[in-house]
Amino acid sequence: MTVSVKFCGLSRPADIDAAIEAGGRYVGFVHFPKSPRHLGIAEMAALARAVPPGVAKVLLTVNADDAALDAILARVPLDMLQLHGAESPDRAAAVKARHGLPVMKAIGVAAAADLAQIDAYGPVVDQLLVDAKPPAGAALPGGNGLAFDWHLLAGRKYWPCPWMLAGGLTPDNVAEAVRLTGARQVDVSSGVETAPGVKDGAHMRAFAAAAG
Repeated sequence: MTVSVKFCGLSRPADIDAAIEAGGRYVGFVHFPKSPRHLGIAEMAALARAVPPGVAKVLLTVNADDAALDAILARVPLDMLQLHGAESPDRAAAVKARHGLPVMKAIGVAAAADLAQIDAYGPVVDQLLVDAKPPAGAALPGGNGLAFDWHLLAGRKYWPCPWMLAGGLTPDNVAEAVRLTGARQVDVSSGVETAPGVKDGAHMRAFAAAAG
């Protein structure tokens, strides 16, 4: 089984090169000022233009309004929109309809009850990102280096759309996470960093190799 890797929170040209060298299928750019991985529009545009065809360029935003998304998409060539805030299913569907791009919705999981979001969002988005729910009061909705109990997904047969596993994944644990959950796609950000927002090429290669 080949597992596709999304390297998220890339912020330097060297990160793009490392992601491509590691075989990443997706690269993610964060536009959220509270994040150490935040990029402005001009920075994202420059990095996006360096991504070769065949690698999906994903924009991560948190509760962004139409004006903010319009401003980004007017200048940045992107392939997918990742909604990582409290966007409702209706909002996710509206974003998809307005911009004509595939939408990925992040859902936070800490307990079995949180899995109900799969059925709520799955029918209206193109992909789901199943991530660890941030702790109460956390400044960031993701990228916190936290994992959830992967056994919650073990044996799940039905998914309404393609999905990606995220949350606390590292080169050391991603193989086990894939084994337990059956994930065909995985997302990593802090797990391949040497400091918040600073990606490491060797860690990225090791992650992709371990993912399988």
